[in-house]
Amino acid sequence: MNNSTTENNTHYQLASDLTIHRIVNGMWQIAGGHGYINHDLAIEEMLKYHYDGFTSWDLADIYGPAEDFIGRFRQKLYEITGKEELYKIQAFTKWVPHSGKITKSLVKDSIQNSLDRMGVDSLDLLQFHWWDYRNPYYIDALHYLMNLHDEGIIKHVGLTNFDTERLQIMKDSGLQILSNQIQYSIIDRRPEEKMISFCRDNDVKILAYGTLCGGLLSERYLGREQAPTGYELDTLSLRKYKKMIDLWGGWNLFQELLTTLNDIAQKYKVSIANIAARYILEKPIVAGVIIGVRLGISDHRTSNAKVFHFNLDKSDYDAIDAISTRSNNLYEVVGDCGDEYR
Repeated sequence: MNNSTTENNTHYQLASDLTIHRIVNGMWQIAGGHGYINHDLAIEEMLKYHYDGFTSWDLADIYGPAEDFIGRFRQKLYEITGKEELYKIQAFTKWVPHSGKITKSLVKDSIQNSLDRMGVDSLDLLQFHWWDYRNPYYIDALHYLMNLHDEGIIKHVGLTNFDTERLQIMKDSGLQILSNQIQYSIIDRRPEEKMISFCRDNDVKILAYGTLCGGLLSERYLGREQAPTGYELDTLSLRKYKKMIDLWGGWNLFQELLTTLNDIAQKYKVSIANIAARYILEKPIVAGVIIGVRLGISDHRTSNAKVFHFNLDKSDYDAIDAISTRSNNLYEVVGDCGDEYR
């Protein structure tokens, strides 16, 4: 399998039959806690993302109406352009069951529900999440998902927020996993402890989220002597990643990082967010970064496209890494990838 990026660096061949845009549209914000979403306006915005080439979507069965949005978006696109345009869409959903007993019928019914909501006959990539490692049924769940893969209902099976130890158990069980979606940013470098080397050795690709720290890695927070108050942190993403920054090294060190990123951004005439995304996209085994979309509320398509107009050089890396060496090691503080959920 050829895992190289295309010449213009905007796409990645995740599998022989699955090429994705390297900026994946994240739909966690649809689930709530990020402002009111007008459903009709959201579908119109999804069409704009598609027409601008951002054709890859990340969602989940628990992200509110996200799967329904994909179904409505596909239907609308079909009405406007016809069937052929639908083949350009890549939609990756997740199955996030309760950590109880898993049966074959439960798995099949859950996946069928996603198929129905999304209006598709098969899933491009099903990403599996499990809350409690003490409950061993996640291995059973993955074997049942692989059965659906063999039937053609699921084209590829991936994971979300699994640690390296569990990936090794899956390998030992004969399970072939395509990808693992994990938090990875300039702030959160936990994947570099164990995950990247395992994935490199076992042909597992990383889909990175949290790369922009919910918007905190931006000019909006540059030069602020005081950390934003709880009232100002008005989305779930901002509150989540502010906690990570506190664990990483605190607001003062974060300001030093923002200043450094801003200097680099001015050098390339791009944004701080562009630098933060580019930094992770250039890391080994990273297929793409997931950047959240607040459909009908804010739009960053033009800015996001600039990520592919430059490459970081050694001096950029040295400047960023010099700040990171003074931070806490989040692997030691939080644990391996996904441990914050357990």
